[in-house]
Amino acid sequence: MKSIFFAVTIFCMTVTLSHVQATEPRPPNIVFMFADDLGYGDLGCYGHPYAKTPALDQLANEGTRFTQFYVTGVTCNPSRTGLMTGLFPARFSKYAADFGFGERVTITELLKKRGYQTGHFGKWHIGPDDADGTYGIDTVRVIGKSRDVIAGNTGRDDDVYAAAIDFIRKNKDESFYVNVWGHATHFPVNTAKGLAAEFNDVTVKRNDFSPTMQHKFDECKKIGGDLDDSMRQYLSDVYQIDRNVDRLLETLEELELRDNTIVVFSSDHGPAPVVLGKQGARKYSNNMLGYAGQFRGGKHDQYEGGTRVPFIIRWPDKVEAGRVDTQNVCSFIDWMPTLCAIAGVEQRPKEFDGEDISDIWFGTDRERIKPLFWKTSSTGSTPAIRDGKWKLHLPRKQRGEPELYDLSIDPSESNNVASEHPEIVKQLSAKVAAWVATLPTQYTKTKDKQD
Repeated sequence: MKSIFFAVTIFCMTVTLSHVQATEPRPPNIVFMFADDLGYGDLGCYGHPYAKTPALDQLANEGTRFTQFYVTGVTCNPSRTGLMTGLFPARFSKYAADFGFGERVTITELLKKRGYQTGHFGKWHIGPDDADGTYGIDTVRVIGKSRDVIAGNTGRDDDVYAAAIDFIRKNKDESFYVNVWGHATHFPVNTAKGLAAEFNDVTVKRNDFSPTMQHKFDECKKIGGDLDDSMRQYLSDVYQIDRNVDRLLETLEELELRDNTIVVFSSDHGPAPVVLGKQGARKYSNNMLGYAGQFRGGKHDQYEGGTRVPFIIRWPDKVEAGRVDTQNVCSFIDWMPTLCAIAGVEQRPKEFDGEDISDIWFGTDRERIKPLFWKTSSTGSTPAIRDGKWKLHLPRKQRGEPELYDLSIDPSESNNVASEHPEIVKQLSAKVAAWVATLPTQYTKTKDKQD
């Protein structure tokens, strides 16, 4: 009798446990589409006067669009380092593009332990090892631009998105996380004739753009470019991103995954310059007409044009549709803690540089808890901080004067008010100094990086 009772008890416990597991909500899928060097103002829904981005505009209508969202670095690897690890990239003494993340845990590792199928497609630039299993990513496919782009009507990210779509189809019955990291609009922009033809009617009127864009127009013309032709080239590269986003979104609809999938679209930092430093003008430089909207600067700059990016998120019935969040200050440094909270990751690092902003994604307005910092991986480089409405740039190599901007009334950073608010400069400088004191005193790179 005891053995029969024991067997019945075990059977009942097994049935109960199976029922609990069967009824436990499946963690949401996560699709993260990352453009390369796309400017804040390069999409229709972010104010570009000529862009054709119907899929991304619709995604914004179906989700929430943020206007104060920031990256963690102003070039490609630092930006990706911050979001993958939840740590400011200046914390890494060895350049992660060459050495990887060392012992630092990544969001993909945490989600993999949570039971997610993980994939990465497209640009890598986060370490020397890109084999399957790296950083807890089951499937890694480093894919360059699509072949035969110029000859036909193909976008350079077509192969990247095709591989990601195939991964989604194969893992539709399980929770998955996928990085879809394209190459547009990174230099060089040289798009297919069929795509560029979509913009044959575009004629650039310089007054359609903010004052911060005018120097790029001047440089384009100075190196022999034609503003209309160069703009058509750039717009068509953005357009191919939109077409690929549409393909992916249609796949989610077809597979009935829309309702339980978080879809995010953003860019790794601001738009690239027309003429690049010591390299000067290169072939196709005239086509680099990425637009940062009203913001000053772009890629390589810690001004708003380099650090503020478009960020669109859709999660039906969780993230409010049609909302434009103009109040909250958010960053990709928050990516790891936020996804851990949403996905139910219990074993996570004790310390993040970011914070859980899932409540903000769900519609809350609040002050962020932690300030944002930017600094390149060089001992003597100049840091910047955003804290509340204030943005402080310290003097470059201790020369010149600090730059303080009240972003609530001067988002273009055109009016330095440091002399009018010495107490704010002192407070923020102290925060920067305390942060810098926690950083490495030496940095190692295998070679100079321009990307």
